[in-house]
Amino acid sequence: MIFGIRAIIEAINSGKEIDKVLLQKGERGDLFKEAFDLIRQHEIPFQYVPVEKLNRITRKNHQGVIAFVSPVTFYDIENYLPTLFEEGKNPVILVLDQVTDVRNFGAIVRTAECAGVDAVLVPDKGAARINADAVKTSAGALHLVPVCRTKDLKKSVLYLQQSGLKIIAATEKSSENYIKTDYSGPVAIVMGSEEFGIDRQILDLADDRVQIPILGKIQSLNVSVAAGLLVYEVVRQRAEASS
Repeated sequence: MIFGIRAIIEAINSGKEIDKVLLQKGERGDLFKEAFDLIRQHEIPFQYVPVEKLNRITRKNHQGVIAFVSPVTFYDIENYLPTLFEEGKNPVILVLDQVTDVRNFGAIVRTAECAGVDAVLVPDKGAARINADAVKTSAGALHLVPVCRTKDLKKSVLYLQQSGLKIIAATEKSSENYIKTDYSGPVAIVMGSEEFGIDRQILDLADDRVQIPILGKIQSLNVSVAAGLLVYEVVRQRAEASS
């Protein structure tokens, strides 16, 4: 957490990953305007709040501005993917669409790290906040697995596809068992939230749609469990192919 107008201006200018900024309602002044212009210029999420809320967060002189700094450094998928190919890797990218629960997100990244997933791709908006809870739930994996953020998830998924990755979407609307799909080449596995699933436009891009059989009365798995099954199917198939 950073507070104070000058400190936040310096943090933004130095390239720190700012997760969100709280601004005091009714605050004015040239320095405040300078900070606000920077926040807008860098497209940092912000919210106007009463001064009482800021005072509850810190008793120190916040000057009407508090910023929350991300505990991880984010990557750009269009810059990161080419490095994977240059290193001779067979990329596995996990795409999370509308997965907003912090603990689910942390658990997914933990499994991704254990399974050797190369990166996790999330949207700028409509994704879980990467905070201390997420890092703790991930058992530190968030410091090891590159997290790529994008302003347009559909465009980024299309980029992955055009770069040679097979797009595999996990959806209960499919009739194809997830173990029947070939994961041997470069793949991007798309997981949606338990509530909303995968956005229709992204689902339409998928090369394969797969489902995990549900034999009980509850109609869906926890998304972190489902993600674990799919990424370890990649591990299983590739291990079999190399043996």
